[in-house]
Amino acid sequence: MKTVKISLNSIDKVKSFVNDITKFDYDFDLVSGRYVIDAKSIMGIFSLDLSKPIDLNIHADDNVDEIMTMLKPYLCD
Repeated sequence: MKTVKISLNSIDKVKSFVNDITKFDYDFDLVSGRYVIDAKSIMGIFSLDLSKPIDLNIHADDNVDEIMTMLKPYLCD
């Protein structure tokens, strides 16, 4: 498992993020405080506080480089 911080601070960013990660068969969890939601759930994402960075847990052992490349627009600096 790998964890990265991402920012989803607009509706368009959330939509494109969900479209991008649904291309992978791995599980992705978003963690905000004590809440953990499925990152492929657009409704779940909108239940989080999107004004702050969110932790993304990637449950993959292979293709991590490909996933990280896809995540570049969402990563926090």
